[in-house]
Amino acid sequence: MDYLAATAEKKYLMYISQNYSYAILRPLQQEILAHGGEVKWFLEGDEVNPDFLHQEEQRLMSLNDVKEWQPDIVYLPGNIVPNFIPGKKVKVFHGFNSGKRVNNGLDNHFKIRDCFDLYCTQGPSTTTTFTELAQKHGYFQVKETGWPTLDPYFSEVENNPYEDKQDPRKTLLICSTFSRRISLAPKLYEQIKAFSEQGKWRILMQFHPKMPSELVAQYKALQNENLTFVETDNVLPLLKAADVMLCDTSSILLMFILQRKPVVTFCNQNPDEHLVDITDADKIEQAIDYALTEPDELMAKIEHFCQQLHPYQDGLSSQRVLAASNELLLSNPALKPKPRNFIRNLKMRKKLNYWRW
Repeated sequence: MDYLAATAEKKYLMYISQNYSYAILRPLQQEILAHGGEVKWFLEGDEVNPDFLHQEEQRLMSLNDVKEWQPDIVYLPGNIVPNFIPGKKVKVFHGFNSGKRVNNGLDNHFKIRDCFDLYCTQGPSTTTTFTELAQKHGYFQVKETGWPTLDPYFSEVENNPYEDKQDPRKTLLICSTFSRRISLAPKLYEQIKAFSEQGKWRILMQFHPKMPSELVAQYKALQNENLTFVETDNVLPLLKAADVMLCDTSSILLMFILQRKPVVTFCNQNPDEHLVDITDADKIEQAIDYALTEPDELMAKIEHFCQQLHPYQDGLSSQRVLAASNELLLSNPALKPKPRNFIRNLKMRKKLNYWRW
């Protein structure tokens, strides 16, 4: 059966709670609309800015509106969706597994929260574990599709606002996660300040949206002709504009490395051979210089890692996610009922102030 053709006249809800989810789901939205489906958005909470919605994008303003609309499929980059939302729930992930969230030996990337009917995984390094979990639990399916977010990544970006073709210097992108324990931002300020003053590289900086405001202000104050601080809901053009990245354990480094470009990390929690990991702040500059030479041994290790993380470079991951979602909807597989999770859903009702049954 042509499951893409089955999109016509079906309803697809984009359920988001963070600004970065717009860029994650828009390639999928484009594919749905191209195949005759209908898309609407629901924005949960106050951490997602409705001003980022495009003029032509349709928003459902309340949970009553969602229930009345009756979506067939609900897409989530996030971790939790209440069970009173109609439709099959499809997890598309908000990033790659960086290994930074480990509690009591359990990697939170693989935590099953009993919310989803389908997990659309990004590559072999996550598919294997989720498939084992699907066999164990029995109430969800797993399909390896690639990540829709990256579909535009494998096409040319016209008029990239972060490129400067008149500047012959290499471009260094500095990114950091928000957790003070593992963030490079509080630890490397003096080194980055020196980089911004010496002008050896053209520097772009971007932080996780939950970064403490005082750190953001501190780094914004460094801006000059050598360093630009960027705030955006779409990091893909930013990633494509750089030659090398300096990062910590943020999952954004995994998106960057898929370009087959080197990454220097500072005190990465899971350092491996595809990274140039440094624990001495005074050796950061030397490590960046080394990475920019793109040594053959390092680049071979990067290629092997990318094949496990996300082997798809065809820009068709959205098509695969949509086809897998429609197959789930139409084939109605014999899955066990999901756990009721009464307490969690009661908490969600309280959080959303929604008591209609």
